[in-house]
Amino acid sequence: MDKKKIIVGLSGGVDSSVTAYLLKEQGYDVIGVTMVNFREDNVCPETGEKIAGDAARVADYLGIPHHVVDFCSPFKERVIDYFVKEYFSGRTPNPCVVCNRYIKWKAMMEQGQKLGAEYIATGHYAQVEQLPNGRYALRCSVTASKDQTYALYGLTQEQLSHTIMPLGAYTKEQIREIAGRIGLPVAEKPDSMEICFIPDKDYAGYIERNTGIKSVKGNYVNAEGDILGQHQGIIHYTVGQRKGLNLAMGHPVFVTEIRPETNEVVIGENEDVFAKALRCSCVNAMSVPEFKSGMEVFAKIRYNHKGAPAVIKAVEGDSLLIEFQDAQRAITPGQAVVFYQGDYVAGGGMIDGPVRK
Repeated sequence: MDKKKIIVGLSGGVDSSVTAYLLKEQGYDVIGVTMVNFREDNVCPETGEKIAGDAARVADYLGIPHHVVDFCSPFKERVIDYFVKEYFSGRTPNPCVVCNRYIKWKAMMEQGQKLGAEYIATGHYAQVEQLPNGRYALRCSVTASKDQTYALYGLTQEQLSHTIMPLGAYTKEQIREIAGRIGLPVAEKPDSMEICFIPDKDYAGYIERNTGIKSVKGNYVNAEGDILGQHQGIIHYTVGQRKGLNLAMGHPVFVTEIRPETNEVVIGENEDVFAKALRCSCVNAMSVPEFKSGMEVFAKIRYNHKGAPAVIKAVEGDSLLIEFQDAQRAITPGQAVVFYQGDYVAGGGMIDGPVRK
């Protein structure tokens, strides 16, 4: 039997390295591809040559060919520029969702075509299956604590049909054990938990340093429009935020809304952060061919949200109205809402905002 060629996104981390190993063991003709998406070594040492160097060591150890591809230009346009624009628009972006669909998968598939590979593989904790209805869908990882389906809801049917994710059948502990057992040179490398191009979590600082645009101070206001104090610029805030407001109100208060048109940050009580419905757009259907009113789903409104029962109440073109069984905290414009039916991703969209009656 001819071995099928497969491109593995090799980041130099444990997960992608074990992915390459497992696929080679399964008989695939594995090719490692490392994407260099940004070069800002003064901000993040884990860029450019460091990532490519670790990946090259892994590829050499596993005995597979390795290619380094420069995607700095499309990454800046699709991910970094989007990230900056969203914050200045009073939204909280989700760059991983955008990167996965428009950079990682698009770039990997294009590179695979050049190298004659039929499939691509990544080290995500998720599984790809073709359902009885013919649709390709993501299935949750066997380990809920590492499940990464949330950030992958935007993948297209074409992308999923050429994707293999072997780690979805393993726990993180099992992957670490395999890495140590086979002697991978990155077996003890720690996981990367932050946005890749902003590891210090100083989003506002990153935006100001890289755009030269200073966020303008403005007013904190309550729902009635009364001025409560002065904020440091809207890019410093997100819906639901309590810490770092520097407001002496005598009790905890929270960001309930960000108004870029008036440069105001609205402050309220804890109960004001809850809403029972949301509207989303830019939707992508995955396990289902389309969304329909009355469809029952289990919806997650951010990566670490445990999810909640909800119903799709209205479908208006590329926009959905979602109503939860119980009110949810901090429904944040710019974040993704992902719909599950059982263990499978039905699809999702970008949150436009909460809907309060």
